Amino acid sequence: MSDDVTPLYDYDALRRIASASLFEPRFDVPTVVLGSSQSIDVIREKQRRAIQLRRRRGGGGLVLLQPDDLWVDWWIPAHDPRWDQDVRLSARRAGFWWRDALAPLVGSNLEVHDGPLEGEASHQVICFAGKGPGEVFFQDRKVVGVTQWRVREGVLLSSVLHAHRSDDALSLLDTIPDGLDASIQHHTLSSLGVKDSAALLSILETQGGPWNRPAPPYPL
Repeated sequence: MSDDVTPLYDYDALRRIASASLFEPRFDVPTVVLGSSQSIDVIREKQRRAIQLRRRRGGGGLVLLQPDDLWVDWWIPAHDPRWDQDVRLSARRAGFWWRDALAPLVGSNLEVHDGPLEGEASHQVICFAGKGPGEVFFQDRKVVGVTQWRVREGVLLSSVLHAHRSDDALSLLDTIPDGLDASIQHHTLSSLGVKDSAALLSILETQGGPWNRPAPPYPL
């Protein structure tokens, strides 16, 4: 996109990372992350000046990230055995890592979506309204959102489990499609009964490893 929204990552720096790496980025204030091809015009002009904006590379709609969300990204270089040219398989792998980390806390009824992208096209303005490959569901409600950015050097698998509902994201939109409010009713840490998010994160960090753990600041 040609607008002046700050990129989520320094993507050139990311492409130069030679080791499979796990990132746990955080923002200090609520931040809207737009999809790679998403116009800034989906956000009301007044709201654009009131909230921090970033743009990611990778598909999907906008995500409203809060400081206490569990946001985990994996960078897998193309020479690493965990890299796969199958787009869907790569996303599912991230979903399985989340499922296995959550299972001791939530139970075994977690599902990883194995199909293509599903959902109303008009609802895709918000990432959590759809159902994408590798995303995790519990009782037919989304738990973890997954997106990816693929380049010659590797793949970045990005994921988040929200600490709060996404209803606040609706107030940012210039136009709210019919039925969007119902389609973004996802699970949160509290609705899953997760009381110790740090413990969950510690379990998740061991999934699919070993991982290089670059010290902050990350390439944001």
